[in-house]
Amino acid sequence: MKSYEETVKGILEIPKFTSKNTLDHTREFLRRLGNPQNRFQVIHVAGSNGKGSVCAFLASVLKEAGKKTGLFTSPHLVDIEERFQIDGKPCERQEFVQAAGQVEAAASQMVREGLPHPTFFEYVFAVGMVIFAEQKIEYAVLETGMGGRLDATNIIEHPLLTVITSISLEHTEILGDTLEKIAAEKAGILKPRVPAVYDASVPEAVSVIEKRADFLHCRKYPVRPEKIKILLNTGKKIDFSYDSGYDVTELSIPFGAPYQAGNAAVALQALECFREAAGISEEAVRAGFARVSWKGRMQNVRQDVYFDGAHNLSGMERFLEAVRQITEESAVLLFAMVKEKDYIRTARLLLAEGNWEEIVVTTVPGNRGAECGVLGEAFRNCQAQGAGAVKITEIEDRKQAFAHALAVKKPGQKLFCAGSLYLIGALEQMTGGMQND
Repeated sequence: MKSYEETVKGILEIPKFTSKNTLDHTREFLRRLGNPQNRFQVIHVAGSNGKGSVCAFLASVLKEAGKKTGLFTSPHLVDIEERFQIDGKPCERQEFVQAAGQVEAAASQMVREGLPHPTFFEYVFAVGMVIFAEQKIEYAVLETGMGGRLDATNIIEHPLLTVITSISLEHTEILGDTLEKIAAEKAGILKPRVPAVYDASVPEAVSVIEKRADFLHCRKYPVRPEKIKILLNTGKKIDFSYDSGYDVTELSIPFGAPYQAGNAAVALQALECFREAAGISEEAVRAGFARVSWKGRMQNVRQDVYFDGAHNLSGMERFLEAVRQITEESAVLLFAMVKEKDYIRTARLLLAEGNWEEIVVTTVPGNRGAECGVLGEAFRNCQAQGAGAVKITEIEDRKQAFAHALAVKKPGQKLFCAGSLYLIGALEQMTGGMQND
C-alpha cells in the first residue's frame, strides 16, 4: 500500500483541467467500485456562491441530530482529506489511503481497457464516496464542483433533496456568459419529483430554475431575501430570523458576514423539507447552526485579522458588505486571484466601494494564479481612471506579503485577506491553521 504522501502526490498530479469526461464515464467508474454513492441518503448542493457554507450548516445540524454524516466539498485549504469529512472532522489519513487505493485500481483497469483516465474531480469524488460507504454514513451532503449538469457528482440519481445557492457570473468560458445560462447548468442537478430548494434573490436565475423544476415536477422551495431579517450582528455572531411561510424561525450563527444569514436561511429551508421525517429536533437545528465551523469564510483568525474565500465579482460584493459591517475605519487588504476570474472588474469594485489604506497584491499557489504584476497593473489602471487613490504594494512571495500586511496594519486596524480560496489555503498552511478567537 502506498504511503499517505505518495497517495496525495499521485492524486495531485492528475491534470485538473483535462478534457471533460462524460457522466457515463463517471457512472462506469463508480460502478466498478460497487456504486458506493447509493448506500446513503444524499443532499446535493450547487450554486455560484455560498454552497460550501450551506453544506457546512446542513452537515452540522445532521451531526447534532446524531446522524452519521459525510460532507464532500472542494477545494481543500491545507490537507486533501478536508474534502471528505465524517461528523465534522476530516477522515483519517489511513481511511483516505485505503479508499484511494481502491479508486486507483479501478482507474488503472479502465485505462488498460482503453477508457479515458478519470479527471482529478472524478477521482476525488470517487474517493469520497468509497470513504462514506466504508464508514456506513446515513447522510452525505455533496457540493458540486464547477457546474451542476455535467458535474461528476450529478450521477446521483435519487437524492433526498437538491439545493441551489446564489447564482452569479462565474467560469463564463465553460458555464455560459449570462446568468440564465449559468442557472441552467446549476439547475441540471434537479431530479424528477425531488424537492428543490433555491436562493431566489436573482430573478434571471429564479425563472430558469423554476421552469426546470416545473418540468421535472419538483416541489419548489424558494428562499426570498425579504424573508430574512438580521436581528443582531456583533461582527462575530449573527442572530437572524427566517419566514418560511409557515413559521418564523430565529437562529444564531457564529459568523459576522451578513451573507451568511442568507446561506443559513437556504440551509434551514432545506432542513424543513425532511426534518420531521428524519426525526431532527428543533434543539439539534439550533445547536447545529450555533456550532457550525467553516474555515475561510470571513474567518476571524486572530485579533483584527480576517480570512475570506470570496473569489468572484459577486462574492466580492458580499465580502465588501461584510467588511463594512465589521469596521467603519480604513483597513488593509491582502489580495490575490486566479487568472480566469474577472480580476479587472474586481479591482475596480474594490477601489470604488472599499475603504482601504493599503492593498497588498500577491499570488496564489500553482499555475492558475494571476501574476502579481498583472494584478498590480489592473489596480493602477483603475486608479488612472479615477477609481480611488489607495497605496498598491506588489509582493510576489505570499509569506512576505502577509508579513508586510501585518506590519503596516496599525493597532486596532483590520486586515482582510481575500480573492481566492487557494490564497486562504496557503495562508492557513503558513500560519498553522490559526483558530477563531
